Amino acid sequence: MKRIRLLLLISFLFQVAVFAQSKDEKKVADAVAELRKAMIDADKQKLESLVAEDLSYGHSSGKIEDKATFIESLVSGRSDFLTMDLTDQTIDVKGKTAIVRHNLTADTNDNGKTGTVKLGVMLVWQKESGRWKLLARQAFKL
Repeated sequence: MKRIRLLLLISFLFQVAVFAQSKDEKKVADAVAELRKAMIDADKQKLESLVAEDLSYGHSSGKIEDKATFIESLVSGRSDFLTMDLTDQTIDVKGKTAIVRHNLTADTNDNGKTGTVKLGVMLVWQKESGRWKLLARQAFKL
């Protein structure tokens, strides 16, 4: 009888741990979706709320931007996403850090020059005061 109770307790604790991870993964996925929309809309207020103060935003060209430069390039139209599709997304949460990988396909209009990009992207999210914030991003050409 004691073994059955112990097995039930272990099973319950395992289910709680799996549920907690799934909950965090969902919140990270929601944050990624919010970031995608904010980038397309060039929503300065939303971008500022989703991005960590010490952001390191890496472009596929090798260019690195901080938070202020990243947001300003979207708001000014220097970097303009007309569409953005994210596919093959994976999310791995470890405590207060999450690593997200996906493929990004987008139509752009940067400084009046239209184009299409196909990139692989890795995002690092950090939980700050109960909210997931983008800490780092690195894109690479596919």
